[in-house]
Amino acid sequence: MSDEFIEADPEELPDNPFKAIGSQWMLVTAGTAESFNTMTASWGGFGVMWAKKICTCVVRPTRHTYGFMEKSPMFSLSFFAEEYKKTLLFCGTHSGRDTDKMAGTGLTPIAGDETVYFKEARLVFLCRKIYTHDIDPGRFIDPAIEANYPLKDYHRMYVGEIVKCITK
Repeated sequence: MSDEFIEADPEELPDNPFKAIGSQWMLVTAGTAESFNTMTASWGGFGVMWAKKICTCVVRPTRHTYGFMEKSPMFSLSFFAEEYKKTLLFCGTHSGRDTDKMAGTGLTPIAGDETVYFKEARLVFLCRKIYTHDIDPGRFIDPAIEANYPLKDYHRMYVGEIVKCITK
């Protein structure tokens, strides 16, 4: 772990999760130092389930990050200061299949706790994958949700136990 980060209790964070995820965005990252991918996400959540502090994030099977999420026992959620908004936009509009996102953004990956996160992040959750669930359109109660899936590429939801929270 970088000397710039300190471990924090997620219950003591001042962040508003609706703002942090929905409008500030996050990077979802999985893999190892040798092979990883990251993507920008603005859907997810935090809470308590099965007596564990958890987070949820969703990844479409068409995304390059999906394969890394499937293979990895751990993943990270990284949050950044506002000046990194263009960096997050780049990571959300370019695929790791054909773009070196680190070269394109200048982000510095840090490998630790069986996953990767970024030196430039202000807040990171290191998560152990404990459950997955495929979004089933047959279970949509609000039919307006279907508008989020014009290509019928329904997300897989990942529930991660937060094993460590680090901040600057």
